[in-house]
Amino acid sequence: MSKIGIIGGSGLYDMEALEDKKWIKVKTPFGCPSDELLVAKLGEKEVVFLCRHGRGHKISPSMINYRANIFAMKSLGVSEIISVSACGSLKEELKPLDFVIPDQFLDRTQGRKSTFFDNGVVAHVSFAQPICGNLSQALHNAAREQGVTVHFGGTYINMEGPQFSTLAESNLYRKWNIDIIGMTNATEAKLAREAEICYATLAAVTDYDCWRSSGEEVSVDIILDNLNKNTANAKKILKTAISSFSPEENCPCKSSLRTAIVTRPEFISDATKDNLDIIIGKYIK
Repeated sequence: MSKIGIIGGSGLYDMEALEDKKWIKVKTPFGCPSDELLVAKLGEKEVVFLCRHGRGHKISPSMINYRANIFAMKSLGVSEIISVSACGSLKEELKPLDFVIPDQFLDRTQGRKSTFFDNGVVAHVSFAQPICGNLSQALHNAAREQGVTVHFGGTYINMEGPQFSTLAESNLYRKWNIDIIGMTNATEAKLAREAEICYATLAAVTDYDCWRSSGEEVSVDIILDNLNKNTANAKKILKTAISSFSPEENCPCKSSLRTAIVTRPEFISDATKDNLDIIIGKYIK
């Protein structure tokens, strides 16, 4: 049975109705993921949780081993990933404590390992539509069913961090018509697409970044306070979405590598084939 993965904060592990909980330590060819992964049952569905920054929030956004995180999910049979994360708003109508389900990313990070294909094999996946439409629609429907304020669509700009934006940067992103800003999701989405895993973001608005002249500067206290307030709603959305979710058999996310690998099989080393077997094995023997 395929599993639904959830990447987010440690508070999500406390969801009611989770049964058969088991923590699993996973090793990958790319090193260790952020933490052990929690495998559990939610009704008839199997779910896998991973704390993005590690329990206790020990890992900075730039230092997360994104490749190990996504590879670990893939190795445990995850076919869909829901990312729950904090974000800053770049538009007045996207208010703190609202949720946003973006459908586009703009990646401003530098030097992160955001591909599995950098050592002996080359692949170019399509990324024009970086979010899984079926999975994001399920999240949107669940949020509305729970009466939570949710905005469907929009662009998430992935800054490097860990510092927050300068005022000049924040104003520039607004001129670019960006909707929300965060530090993690574009990298995850790229790797999920390479791993043929459906991916969608449930972004919790915690602040107005720093562009709003009438507001406070962004602070960790404000963000954590609002994120904690949103955790209860995030749990309700996740429970509803996962319980009712029906995978789409012909979802293009799940065949993104079919025509993407350009390296001829005879030029790919056995070691590379072994390391990437769960990703490329059905195409390269």
